[in-house]
Amino acid sequence: MKQKQLVSLLENKSIVVPLLFFKEYKKLNISLEEFMFLMYLKDKGNTFTFDPKEMSEELGLSVKDILVLISSLTDKKLLMIDTYKNDKGIGEEKVDISLFYEKIASIISDEVIKDNEDVLDTSIFSTIEKEFGRTLNSSEIEFIKAWASTFDNGVIIEAVKEAVLNGVSSIRYIDKILYEWDKKGIKTSEDVKHFLNSKNKENKEPVEVFDYDWFDDEDE
Repeated sequence: MKQKQLVSLLENKSIVVPLLFFKEYKKLNISLEEFMFLMYLKDKGNTFTFDPKEMSEELGLSVKDILVLISSLTDKKLLMIDTYKNDKGIGEEKVDISLFYEKIASIISDEVIKDNEDVLDTSIFSTIEKEFGRTLNSSEIEFIKAWASTFDNGVIIEAVKEAVLNGVSSIRYIDKILYEWDKKGIKTSEDVKHFLNSKNKENKEPVEVFDYDWFDDEDE
């Protein structure tokens, strides 16, 4: 597929190219021509009858070029050619591009996991499990991931310890603690320590000392 043909297809909007696919296609180890051909196939549906002659006419390529592209993408496991019998019992071929979607989905999923790992220190999960004395379920893990976008790991751990100190091993209870801390502008471990120290000082009630003269009392 020559450059002029690609430009013509794009200008005439004959091929719809999702931006997400365009950003990730190089990770599939395919050429731009192969990618554009896949986009052309995508617009036909997930599965459809393989008609090289029709494709040749629509793309302005030779049948040989079409077969070369199909063969290359099949070898790269981005599409399949299935043989089946039609209603008349005649053997026909269908193109199936579901493998392409699976590969793209896998690439995107890997990117999301990598991004989350860059932001979240996963050791926090094992730390909380140790404090709770049990494993975390999937919904609890999602809560913790959400906290990590706002608070330092140290703040989260301090909130966990505060909850355990109060005899509670509940993610929702910790969420309330973090919510209250957030309203107070507490974002770091140092903020937590300062807040808890101030709170402890406020909670310490002064001991009342009675000035009582025991000797005078005995004289009476």
